[in-house]
Amino acid sequence: MTKTSYPVVWDLDVFFKGGSDSEELRRHLDETKERLASIAEKFNKFETPTSVNQAEEVSNLIEEGSNLAQHIRQAGAFISCLEAQDMSDHKASTLRSEVTELSATYGAAFNSFKQKLAQTDENVWQEFLEHDKLAELTFVLNEWRDAAQEQLSEDEEALISSLSVDGYHAWGQMYNTIVGGMTVNVTVDGEEKELSVGQANNLLSHENPEVRKQVYEKLEASWKEKESLFANTLNHLAGFRLNVYKKRGWDNVLKEPLDINRMQQETLDAMWGAITKHKQPFVDFLYRKAELLGKDKLEWYDLGAPTQENSQKLSYDEGAQFILKHFEEFSPIMAKFSKTAFEEGWIEAEDRSGKRPGGFCTGFPLSEQSRIFMTYSGSMSNVATLAHELGHAYHSYALKPVHPLNRRYAMNVAETASTFAEMIVADAAVKAADTKEDQIALLEDKLQRSVAFFMNIHSRFLFETRFYEERKNGFVPASRLNELTDEAQREAYCDAVNSTSPSYWSNKLHFHITGVPFYNFPYTFGYLFSLSIYAKALEEGTNYEDQYIALLQDTARMSVEDLAMKHLGEDITKEAFWEKGIELCKKDVAEYLELTSK
Repeated sequence: MTKTSYPVVWDLDVFFKGGSDSEELRRHLDETKERLASIAEKFNKFETPTSVNQAEEVSNLIEEGSNLAQHIRQAGAFISCLEAQDMSDHKASTLRSEVTELSATYGAAFNSFKQKLAQTDENVWQEFLEHDKLAELTFVLNEWRDAAQEQLSEDEEALISSLSVDGYHAWGQMYNTIVGGMTVNVTVDGEEKELSVGQANNLLSHENPEVRKQVYEKLEASWKEKESLFANTLNHLAGFRLNVYKKRGWDNVLKEPLDINRMQQETLDAMWGAITKHKQPFVDFLYRKAELLGKDKLEWYDLGAPTQENSQKLSYDEGAQFILKHFEEFSPIMAKFSKTAFEEGWIEAEDRSGKRPGGFCTGFPLSEQSRIFMTYSGSMSNVATLAHELGHAYHSYALKPVHPLNRRYAMNVAETASTFAEMIVADAAVKAADTKEDQIALLEDKLQRSVAFFMNIHSRFLFETRFYEERKNGFVPASRLNELTDEAQREAYCDAVNSTSPSYWSNKLHFHITGVPFYNFPYTFGYLFSLSIYAKALEEGTNYEDQYIALLQDTARMSVEDLAMKHLGEDITKEAFWEKGIELCKKDVAEYLELTSK
């Protein structure tokens, strides 16, 4: 591999210099507020169109509103990066509140415009959709129209949006504030360490079972200590949503997440139905893993434990080169794009304390760049995670030629490009393994992701669905939340684990995110959906690149059912589609069981 050196700390100064004290950011926010006041007035004065002659006016307002949204997202992305890189940056938290209020004000104003626009007479509406500047937005405009017809009055929706700043989003921010201040004291290799909960979570994959058990128990105790606070944040988040749903006449708690994901209930049911029918091979994998660890059944803290020590450790530069090499085999454009991301400091990978746990990719729409956050420690799992986040960034890059409103893809398809990229690297790693032990370790890491999507995510979905149904009848106390979590985990894992993590409802950030409800099933959708794309890419190699880009460019301008039919020729409302992807994962299980048989 070519010797090179990539920065491990991202470059944020290219957007706004000075971090949370940035004067450039301050000017940007102040100017955005002024522009927001101006366009809010225009939206307020706007009246439902009565003639196609008003198409130009409508187009101009849409463009102005879209551009303002990009300014707000630019600031929001920057602040997300500040919060993640240093959880003690309290000024960033203050800035987050400011941007949240901006977003809510903008959302109320823009929603008012959309509701008035949605009342346009059908004949005039159809003429609008044929207008030069509006035709490319047909799907989005019709989506607005349908959504507006299911909402409350303009004034009521504006009031909800306004109250959400302190009555909804603030609960999510409160959760982040509490977690940001939590620490866990553990002993590792004879050394006492004070760790953030994110750093402690990473030790659940430690090769020493005593370390894993100690960390698990300390984490459970830490979450238990604050469970009454987290029960409040979760119940009030859900309560706010449910009250809004009730006012709108929505009884199904899945209506909003399904609409957001441009997805039918039949598709969701088919996906979980297929997974539930085919869990046995993954149960067999968990039992084999327990056997290799010298146990009858896995404990919860063993789920991420390695059964084989993987001798493959790659420096950050080596990991980058591995990714670039294998991306090149499928998509030279994706490889070239990723090389730019490495070279120009788009990635925050340094392994240091004070960072938020996990990883993410966020976009800066005005700069047409992305930033990737993770903590890289040299494992092949880290390399796969890095590839995953680069897949997200590439998705945004592929959408650059399309209108900004046609770039707002939903979370389920957002996980498609990322998982596709991750699988390229995970498969390559297994094939490149030098020893049988390394091959087992890498295959196990790959299967861990299947278990996560088919079992862990399923348990989250089961928990959250049941919690919301109970929340309709009143406050659900921490004790009951623990019971619901335990029940969901045992069911989703088919009782293949001896113990569970009752506190999971409190320690999983996704349950407390206000931006997207039911932040769970889209992951599994993206995983299985991307398997079909990956299968085609394996058949066609770089010849598939143009088709792949075309699919990505359609992800925000049609339903997922139409997307699959157009680009894959598949009906995803049927279990048969999902079973094809599951079969590929079952082959990994068979190979693993064969390699680990006595």
